[in-house]
Formats: sequence, structure tokens, C-alpha cells
Amino acid sequence: MGVYQHLEEYAGLPVATFNEDTRPDGEGGAGDPVTGADLPPAADAAWFVGTSFDEEDFADVFARFLQTVDTTEVTALIIGYWGASYDDGAADPVALLTAAAASFPKLRALFLGDITGEESEISWIEHSDITPLFTAFPGLERFEVRGSQDLVLDPVESDKLKVLRFESGGLPARVVRAVGASELPNLEHLDLWLGEDNYGGDATVADLAPFLSGERLPALRHLGLEDSEIQDEIAAAVAGAPVVARLESLSLAMGILTDRGAEALLAGQPLTHLRRLDLHHHFLSDAMMERVRAALPGVEVDLGDQEKPDGDWHYIAVSE
Repeated sequence: MGVYQHLEEYAGLPVATFNEDTRPDGEGGAGDPVTGADLPPAADAAWFVGTSFDEEDFADVFARFLQTVDTTEVTALIIGYWGASYDDGAADPVALLTAAAASFPKLRALFLGDITGEESEISWIEHSDITPLFTAFPGLERFEVRGSQDLVLDPVESDKLKVLRFESGGLPARVVRAVGASELPNLEHLDLWLGEDNYGGDATVADLAPFLSGERLPALRHLGLEDSEIQDEIAAAVAGAPVVARLESLSLAMGILTDRGAEALLAGQPLTHLRRLDLHHHFLSDAMMERVRAALPGVEVDLGDQEKPDGDWHYIAVSE
């Protein structure tokens, strides 16, 4: 489930696409031969590098990108489709990126897996160990990953990272625990799409304790614990979590949030200091929606996408 469009803007920059169509005549592309003059200045765009199913190998596209664009000026990089769904011959983008790290001295933002549902369902995007990226690119301020199949992460250290996001239909508990054990003193924004157990999302509320206790991530201002089958349990834990007092925005969106979870939130600590509370895609009754709005008059509350269960079945927004 879930519909994605390729990013059009990233890290405050417009996206420039460099893929299999960015080729000279005679190599399967269209139009005039591509030169550096045909592309925007390297520093003025977030660069999308990807291929398509049964098209040019990603490794070849990436090699041409390194040859064509002045990557020493690139600050934002988006990695698209690399043959990322059950293709044993697919390139490992982590290995390619780390091998080329010296070519990206100014890289500050990296999105790994800007892949649409037409290219690969989110839970079929095959990853590897992403830990080396944090060592290879110590200047990263923003890092985002879509997909979680075979995703591996060990605890990392970074005093630069401000935004960390995982989009998945099932985020493994081992990855959640690794984030919780990481040293990220300046992280301001954390999003975890926890997903469902059928797709590997086996994290429990206990795994969220490092984020909720307030002892970790001292600079955190936005926390997203989203797309979860246990959204009610998470809401109950958040209701008494010390970290909430220093947040500016909180998201419990996209999951199976019912009146029980909302009741726990309203019975817990005050949330009136929040600038924004995102609860979209929920299973709240009309009466509970009104109670939430009334309790938080100065807060921007997103209660969009009110869902109705299919019989007894409640569903998260993004799974497969």
C-alpha cells in the first residue's frame, strides 16, 4: 500500500534528474549529447540518480554521473531505483557511494531509495548495511531511507545529523534499537515508519524507550512514530513520555490509532505547547475528533483521512 511520486524538491533545492535518459545520442538516449553545460550548476540542485527496470545498470548510470557532474559541489543527493527488488544482480548503492565518498566533500543530504510503487513496492526494496554511509559522509545533516528489506544499521555517531527518517512498511526492531543507541546530539527531527509485523515491523513500545525517556537526542524537536499496528500503545506511552515537553511537533499518523489511543493522549501530559500534532490516517470517531480539537485549541492538528475498519480489520497507511 502507499503511492509515492519522485521528489521534486529536497533539502531546499529543486531536483535535477540524472538517469538512463541523460545519455548522448547513440547510447540509447534521446536528444543532443549531454555535456556539463546542459545541466544546472552542481550546487544548485538536489541530484537524482537512478535507473529503471530492465534499463541501464545503476552502476553505469552512477559512473556517468561522477564523470559528468562536478560532484565536489553537490550538497544533496537522491538515489533512485537501482534494481532494488529481488534482483540478485542489482548494484549495492551503499558500496558505490562509499567508494565514491571522496568525490562528494560537500554532501549534506542523502535520500536512499526514492523509488515509486510502480518500480518496487516499499517492502520489496532490498537494502544492505547502511552503517558505512555515516562514516563515509561525516558531514551529513539529513539522511533518509525508503524501504527496509534486509536493512541493517549499527549504532552510529554524528554531531552533524539533524534529520533522520525511515520510510517503511515494516521497520525491523534491530534498526529501531540501533537508532536509539546512536550518539546524535544535534538531531532535531526523527521519523520512524514502524509498519507491520507481516513486513518485518517487529518493534515494540519497549524499543522506543530511548526516544521517549528524554535521555537521548537532547536537541530533538520533532518526533514521528508512525504507520504502526500498535499506534494505541504508542500513544499511551507518549502520553507520559518526558521527551514530549521539549517537542514542537509530534506525529502519530498513518497507523491504527483508535479512540482508546486518543483517550490516553488526552489523559496524559499537556500537549498544548505543541505547534503541530499529526494524527492523519486514523480510526477515531467523530466525537473523539471533536474532543481532540477542543483540547488543543492553539495546536495545528491534522485529523485528515478518517478511516473506517473493514469489519474488524484495521489497517496502516503503508505496508506492502
